[in-house]
Amino acid sequence: MTTRPSVFPGLAAADALRQFRQASPLVHCMTNDVVQSITANVLLALGASPAMVIDAREAAQFSAIASALLVNVGTLTSARAESMLAAIHAANAANKPWVLDPVAVGALRWRSEFCQEIIRFRPAAIRGNASEIMALSGLSASGRGVDSADSSGAALPAAEALARQTGAIVAVTGEIDYITDGAQCLAVSGGDPLMTRVVGTGCALSAVVAAFVSLPGNRLSHVAAACRVMSCAGELACRDAKGPGSFTAAFLDSLYLLDDRHLTETATVGGAQ
Repeated sequence: MTTRPSVFPGLAAADALRQFRQASPLVHCMTNDVVQSITANVLLALGASPAMVIDAREAAQFSAIASALLVNVGTLTSARAESMLAAIHAANAANKPWVLDPVAVGALRWRSEFCQEIIRFRPAAIRGNASEIMALSGLSASGRGVDSADSSGAALPAAEALARQTGAIVAVTGEIDYITDGAQCLAVSGGDPLMTRVVGTGCALSAVVAAFVSLPGNRLSHVAAACRVMSCAGELACRDAKGPGSFTAAFLDSLYLLDDRHLTETATVGGAQ
């Protein structure tokens, strides 16, 4: 039975962002080649420190040092898969959280098999679109590469089942983001359709999720806060942006300038359906 989502309050997001900026997490981003620049810039704008260490000889060592690890399979290769496994094992040994972004799982077989393998190693969180989360949970889904043809609401039962299976906080993102631990569910609305016209906003969100799960406290709330911080910055950026080019600059500025007032005045409404 699917849990009725609760709307995530802006005050909780504001509290988490203050904690985030005090901690300034160091995030080990094993992410895809297409989004490395925007991912690093998003983390820097928020006050975190990004690092992209990929080679297996260094990845394991760095995961033990970092605050959190992001594993994004967008441009997966055999060598990168080896490095990711080494980093995951090192992060677990050092008691550091790691986050999975299962890009295009369900659409391509090898990455789907790889992600099924690594979720056995207990990710702290999984962030994906509806089709990715449904496929990772073993349900049929409608996706086209990185694009989802399913709604986040339709994927909520799969997200809850995946959370119970893996012990991870699962965030299924879309027009409304749903964040669940398998027993509770939070809803985060907001953002703007223009965010989908820029490469990397979803992948950058996964890095922000990794940074937030490194914080002490309620992990479910922290993942929801990551989603709300990004959607709020997207709303603010779209007020002045004329298109994808100006949006990117405005989005980074909005992340940098984001404060309690923005998160509470533009708090989510109507997200729990």
